[in-house]
Amino acid sequence: MQPFIFSLAVTFLLSSCSLTSTTFIKPGEHFELGNNPHGSFKVRVKNISGHELSIWEAPIDGGRHSPVIVRPNQSVRIKVDKDTALKIENKQDKEAAVQLRVTGDTGLSMGYNKIN
Repeated sequence: MQPFIFSLAVTFLLSSCSLTSTTFIKPGEHFELGNNPHGSFKVRVKNISGHELSIWEAPIDGGRHSPVIVRPNQSVRIKVDKDTALKIENKQDKEAAVQLRVTGDTGLSMGYNKIN
């Protein structure tokens, strides 16, 4: 009986380490997820907008890598390294929306910035 309870507790803890959100991004802005010290995380991004979005990773100590274009209705899965932010950019003149599912370290900062 005790191994079953332990297994159930581990399953609960693993399933509770996730974050689900529908996030809206204004025209000319990008949404930043994890621009703070943190562990690695995985994210599933589904573009529910009518236009393409750009996604890239940005280590918090500088740089930019792994660009991805996400078309309307397309989903991508990205594994993000420790101390690296994921940025979702809306270059269009209409609001964008994405569905996010994050697992792993969910102690992530979230915010918006204007595109440079």
